[in-house]
Amino acid sequence: MGSSGFSWKLKDHPKLPKGKTLAMVVLDGWGEANPDKYNCIHVAETPTMDSLKNGAPEKWRLVRAHGKAVGLPTEDDMGNSEVGHNALGAGRIYAQGAKLVDIALESGKIYDGDGFKYIKESFETGTLHLIGLLSDGGVHSRIDQLQLLLKGASERGAKRIRVHILTDGRDVLDGSSVGFVETLENYLAKLREKGVDAQVASGGGRMYVTMDRYENDWEVVKRGWDAQVLGEAPHKFKNPVEAVKKLREIPNISDQYLPPFVIVDDNGKAVGPIVDGDAVVTFNFRADRMVMIAKALEYEDFDKFDRVRFPKIRYAGMLQYDGELKLPNHYLVSPPEIERTSGEYLVHNGVRTFACSETVKFGHVTFFWNGNRSGYFNPQMEEYVEIPSDSGITFNVQPKMKALEIAEKARDAILSGKFDQVRVNLPNSDMVGHTGDIHATVVACKAADEAVKMILDAIEQVGGIYVVTADHGNAEDMVKRDKKGEPLLDKNGNIQILTSHTLQPVPIAIGGPGLAPGVRFRNDVPDGGLANVAATVMNLHGFEAPDDYETTLIEVVDN
Repeated sequence: MGSSGFSWKLKDHPKLPKGKTLAMVVLDGWGEANPDKYNCIHVAETPTMDSLKNGAPEKWRLVRAHGKAVGLPTEDDMGNSEVGHNALGAGRIYAQGAKLVDIALESGKIYDGDGFKYIKESFETGTLHLIGLLSDGGVHSRIDQLQLLLKGASERGAKRIRVHILTDGRDVLDGSSVGFVETLENYLAKLREKGVDAQVASGGGRMYVTMDRYENDWEVVKRGWDAQVLGEAPHKFKNPVEAVKKLREIPNISDQYLPPFVIVDDNGKAVGPIVDGDAVVTFNFRADRMVMIAKALEYEDFDKFDRVRFPKIRYAGMLQYDGELKLPNHYLVSPPEIERTSGEYLVHNGVRTFACSETVKFGHVTFFWNGNRSGYFNPQMEEYVEIPSDSGITFNVQPKMKALEIAEKARDAILSGKFDQVRVNLPNSDMVGHTGDIHATVVACKAADEAVKMILDAIEQVGGIYVVTADHGNAEDMVKRDKKGEPLLDKNGNIQILTSHTLQPVPIAIGGPGLAPGVRFRNDVPDGGLANVAATVMNLHGFEAPDDYETTLIEVVDN
């Protein structure tokens, strides 16, 4: 009991019994979309998941796993495993992405963090480089956040600043780049009046320079590297506004595909290559198009293209872009501080917990589930098991991954009688989906389904309860689509593969012999999302959820 009167003790649920073993199964990257040949979940043999979907309609529904439902700024933001498991475990919606950055900038907290202190050590003798998308689109970055960062850094000792701009035209109107560059130039001119040597050093269009994703085309990142780090590009200008205006005159060139350029001085020398001793910040908050450049800036061992030179810099992301890879190692804005997660409540209320996945998603059923917190709440009450993932191969080579091994560990934990909650993540549909290999993804979905069956069979044996859900979509749609939803073709007439997450909802199913009679999904939470799952699970353990949790998805109807 804290001094504020806060108590970990949960109230008992008036209609639901305690003491039933509960299996919590998260299928990673398993969304719900129209059935067609690009929906690997539909194509795959998935009798277990099909039986859940086509069984009792009041025991299966869809929940939202993207956008505002998981704390992201807009409904165009796809969910990801980190925010998805944060929401599943926390039972509340926490600000993620842009919102998090806004709060850190407004409060000034960003400047007190380890990330800023780390790059600040280069201000005295080196240059601060800022690389990112220049627009107010708000999907990957925002120009007002860049301006605040420029202001804050210059007030805290950055004497020499170089901005490497990427023009947008995708989240904002094509042609708007000129106005954004003018706005930035006016802002940098004001900094120069205050004695800060601040200018644009290089640029290029987002789809042609730097901002590739999912290792689709490393040439895109290399073009950025050459301009930003080496100070080399096919086009040289003395002024960035002139650069963008002139390059836009090239036939068929748009903001998105602007060729790379560098800004040079009167002697034709690049004004801002990245060199030893400099600091670099990638100021985009959205991760997917920053991971590749982050690898190039951070990794000593790197073979995707010839970097020519690898400067010794202090590099930080606006956020950490990949929680699994811990990439980058330094970042300006920390993930949300999530307190009082469902896992911690349940352990305090006697729920013995087992959690397991393979390496690539182990942190998701532990660290992210527990509110970005490492370790056990109570080692006497919990056991976490990590199964090593295959290494040295891409996941489509072994699409079954470790699904069977995870399921066996879960089965044994259920049958042991030592645990009240057995929690797993089956990564197949996500990790193999990211490879873009449709055939392998079908195999992956079948393997995940077989793993679910093994777990549900064990729950059947002990008279327990199951909750099967997912963290975001991926494998259910493997093709890029036009506005009408038709598959997009490349110039050779081949379909364009989609390797990313999606904006689709995900299923949640409940059942098992231990499920009390009359339990069903409510009809009055149509916009339910992943954050509603925690209260639901607490109910199934026989407890009421705390008042500030997102509402439960279930009700008990007297038969």
